[in-house]
Amino acid sequence: MNLAKVFENNKVWIQEKLSSESNYFEELGKGQKPELLYIGCSDSRVTAEELMGLKPGEVFVHRNIANMVINIDLNSMSVVEYAVQHLKVNHIVVCGHYACGGVKAAMQSADLGLLNPWLRCIRDVYRLHKDELNAIKDEEIKYDRLVELNVQEQCVNLIKTAVVQKAYRDRELKVHGWVFDVHNGKLVDLKIDFEGILHDIMEIYHLD
Repeated sequence: MNLAKVFENNKVWIQEKLSSESNYFEELGKGQKPELLYIGCSDSRVTAEELMGLKPGEVFVHRNIANMVINIDLNSMSVVEYAVQHLKVNHIVVCGHYACGGVKAAMQSADLGLLNPWLRCIRDVYRLHKDELNAIKDEEIKYDRLVELNVQEQCVNLIKTAVVQKAYRDRELKVHGWVFDVHNGKLVDLKIDFEGILHDIMEIYHLD
């Protein structure tokens, strides 16, 4: 990749924006009020705003390998806290994608160094759902289903947090689970049952 081309592209992009809206950057500089926090995968094929058709300022984005929400990961927890508590988003989306390299790597018998503890969290998702997954004979279908179940469990991890529970109580914030199909470009809504999950975990994870 010729990095000088990136700066040339940037100049073209600026001119395109200004030609359609002369005060575009002036407005952009006034601040942000996104209603949506998007937690997605770092995969280079999955671009958050583009696949949703949204503009800069409309979505707060956090990306990591395999779209994980891990309670001791200060990066993701800080993003959630800031988005919910300070930006006052009304929706949080965890978006995975089919053909996810992180999910596939987690299930390989290989030492991946620093990635091992991160990917082990995906193995924990497999452990929770091993009966369903082991019954699937086609490996690609099994990985796709694990992608979906991983999204579901990361939504559960969000619902466990105090900041999400308080925002739900105060302004009915919702958590959603989606999957992006890299083969056809479609977004799949997994229809996460926010209220049902919250009800099921209240005995253990309820926070005043």
